[in-house]
Amino acid sequence: MNDLQKRTWAEVSLANIEHNYGRIKAAIPEGTKFLGIVKADAYGHGAVQVAKRLEKCGADYLAIACLDEALELRRNGVTVPILILGHTPPDYVNLLLENELTQTVSCEAKAQEFSDAAAALGGTLKIHIKLDTGMSRLGYLCRESYFEDGVKNVVSTFNLPNLDVEGIYTHFSVSDFKDADSAAYTKEQFKLFTDVIHTAEDGGASFKIRHCANSGAVVNHPEMTLDMVRPGFLLYGYGDEGRLGLRPAMRMVSTVSTIKYYEPNTCVSYGRNYVTDKRTRMGVVAAGYADGLPWAAAGKCAFSVENSFAPQCGNICMDMCMIDLSDIPEAAVGSRVELFGETAKLETLASAAGTIPYELLCAVSKRVPRVYIE
Repeated sequence: MNDLQKRTWAEVSLANIEHNYGRIKAAIPEGTKFLGIVKADAYGHGAVQVAKRLEKCGADYLAIACLDEALELRRNGVTVPILILGHTPPDYVNLLLENELTQTVSCEAKAQEFSDAAAALGGTLKIHIKLDTGMSRLGYLCRESYFEDGVKNVVSTFNLPNLDVEGIYTHFSVSDFKDADSAAYTKEQFKLFTDVIHTAEDGGASFKIRHCANSGAVVNHPEMTLDMVRPGFLLYGYGDEGRLGLRPAMRMVSTVSTIKYYEPNTCVSYGRNYVTDKRTRMGVVAAGYADGLPWAAAGKCAFSVENSFAPQCGNICMDMCMIDLSDIPEAAVGSRVELFGETAKLETLASAAGTIPYELLCAVSKRVPRVYIE
């Protein structure tokens, strides 16, 4: 990284992602396929770089949210199979076929549209059927009174021309929670998922890949791995509570750009929410909410500077924020400030902001250079 980039940057360890891949693979049954989630720019880590590393590691599949994300990977030479988790309008089936992309289908009506579009182009579109077993988002309705119609619609989709129904999947809503109610709900979702599959297979359908184990299920419900697992958060080093030996892959770093001394009763930042109660050695950090620091964490977090923690003071601004360096005399202009990473934990910052770690990773903005560490 050149000197012009040394304002705020994110260090991404591809070695740690490879380590996490290996640890997850070791925790699942031999022969189980591995689908790496790289949507949302690989949770802020850089989709192309992460996808290429996973491809090198031997990942069987990748998953993204939308067509644009898939095309970015293909344009950059990623050849591993890619599953689009979200909706793609049937007008773009030509791009799905040309780029050998697998499309999620979430209802029979959309399946029919994809079938018609593929037939008009003289091609066969590979799809995965998604079941709504309790997330109440995308997927064929199949709970309770919808079971029979759900199975019927799945079988009907399987028999449509110009569709290659390779897989079937569902998504758990609380598999990462370990309380009894959440565990029971996940087991209920899993049972419904497998019941639909078995009944649909009795009706003539067949599926090469059955998958439902997201990150939470990989850790808490290993019996649900089936043919393929879909780790997302785990890949980036979070969510295992130390059980798999994962390593965080991103470290967000900034610098101290200015240091000033303020007398007692000095207002700091927008809103005058913070007022010094003593003579204070205040540092200005070259990172703000436009870089991905959560505004909601203002005054409730601390960052790592020179092997100590400096409390953050006053409202976080768009491009900078202030920290109290009174007790860290070795801190100087140019000192590095770890916003989250090895010492300043991402989970702690997320808790201070009243949000989840996922959001903070995805919020690291495009203007923050990613520096890839081997």
